[in-house]
Amino acid sequence: MKKIINATGTASDGLLYVLDISGGRIFTVRPDGTDKQVLVTGCKNPDGIAVDIDAGRIYWTEMGVLHLNDGTIACADLNGQRRKTIIPQGITYTPKQICLDRKNRKLYWSDREGMRVMRADFDGSNVETLIKTGHGDVDRTDLTRWCVGIAIDSASGHFYWSQKGPDNAGLGRIFRAGMNMPTGENAQARSDIELLYKELPEPIDLELDLARRQIYWTDRGDPPNGNTVNRAPMDPAPGAGSLPEILVTHLMEGIGLALDLDGERMFITDLGGTVYSASLNGSDSKTLLFAQGNLTGIAYAGRAVLGE
Repeated sequence: MKKIINATGTASDGLLYVLDISGGRIFTVRPDGTDKQVLVTGCKNPDGIAVDIDAGRIYWTEMGVLHLNDGTIACADLNGQRRKTIIPQGITYTPKQICLDRKNRKLYWSDREGMRVMRADFDGSNVETLIKTGHGDVDRTDLTRWCVGIAIDSASGHFYWSQKGPDNAGLGRIFRAGMNMPTGENAQARSDIELLYKELPEPIDLELDLARRQIYWTDRGDPPNGNTVNRAPMDPAPGAGSLPEILVTHLMEGIGLALDLDGERMFITDLGGTVYSASLNGSDSKTLLFAQGNLTGIAYAGRAVLGE
């Protein structure tokens, strides 16, 4: 059976890739919190990260200077080598969470101050805007337009995204739309957008459990509903007003979220600098690392790309 091989060549049951925005770095750690290794430094406000196991590459977003249109997307080998920028400055404003559509070989990401959901080929070519919630500096001051989290269901042809809203305002929302643009429509006017959840504190990163049709997300808002990890149906009944299930509480501004569905567990990061693990139902919560800077994105690599 194949096993995951970490940056030092040691076998384990998987590997976590973690972003530290304050240190501008990417590091790895085992799911039990041991063997931390710094892979990449000199990142400009890194926020979202995704792993392409088959190609042996990691992809991450760099928000750049937050009031400038200078965000970028970069990639590197799993060990941090052969680093390059694939989305240069001037294309995406402040890219946040990123995810991979392996079926169609596409990168999807949310662009916060750009007020967009975007995608491109794995090499950064063929950039498209799928959702555009506003335009210009005036709209940019409206935080309800900010797109933050992103997740995809390529089997059913949908992508999901979060719009966080102002701090603790209870105006956060989660939406869904089709991967294929409706004929004759555009990113600013689509008839297939579904509002799944509203009146959330501040939804941030998203993850999907496709087999159980569940959507998970972190929320940065104030307690009791904020600073949490939440779960809800991907397909809520229309007009039912489904409430999310709060799974994990007492985060210090939760951001990153990664699911290990085979292992029935999740991994979480917060701006307080902590990496947590918990069961998918929120039980058995553990602190893996603490005081690691200001942590944003996290990704889990759970099967081998090197060795047997």
